[in-house]
Amino acid sequence: MASHTLNIRFGRLAGLPSELPYFWDLLDSDERNRAQGIKKSLKQAQYIETHGRLRIMLGDAVDAAPERLQFGKNEHGKPYLADYPDVAFNLSHTSDRIAVVLSRRCRVGIDIESCKPRTNLAALAAKCFGAEEKSYWLALPETEQLPSFYRFWTRKEAFVKAVGQGINLGLQNCVIDPSHPERMLGVPPSCGLADEWSLYDLEPSDGFCGAVAVDGTIDAVSIGTF
Repeated sequence: MASHTLNIRFGRLAGLPSELPYFWDLLDSDERNRAQGIKKSLKQAQYIETHGRLRIMLGDAVDAAPERLQFGKNEHGKPYLADYPDVAFNLSHTSDRIAVVLSRRCRVGIDIESCKPRTNLAALAAKCFGAEEKSYWLALPETEQLPSFYRFWTRKEAFVKAVGQGINLGLQNCVIDPSHPERMLGVPPSCGLADEWSLYDLEPSDGFCGAVAVDGTIDAVSIGTF
């Protein structure tokens, strides 16, 4: 099984109007069209900055001008670098936070979430957790259920993003081993074998959590900021 190095970067979106033209100039026509389709000005600005920062990080990784990078998409819409197909990357954005993971010759996904209280945790767990996960989660003290829920959730989201098929896989079919949370216990048949996948938990900042999923073992992790 292949072993991979994960290059992870966290950032906080500055949201400075003076910087938006710079990020805008880095985007291609598809990204600009998508940005223009976002009606809320804050969301639009976050999209422009997020994708501009992604391009800068990818450009540094392949020693290319960020505005010249060309993206393709797989059949499910997951982007890849058309001229550097061995570069694996994924982006997650929530609130004013951004996280990017880079690796090589693998499938990789990242997810970060704001761990805010929710009134429908039990219903979400019932819908999205596998049997083993439910049993573990329901047995936890109530004070531990919220952070544990988000741990399971971000690992699952990272996995489906790595596969590139989205939540249509069925989150309840993407099962984390509660006893060994760095491992998958069960995955859909189209995703390979469960023991071919590795998970890595993230602590981007207070009040947020996240995870990375990669097909193979994790040899090393480099974590930094934008």
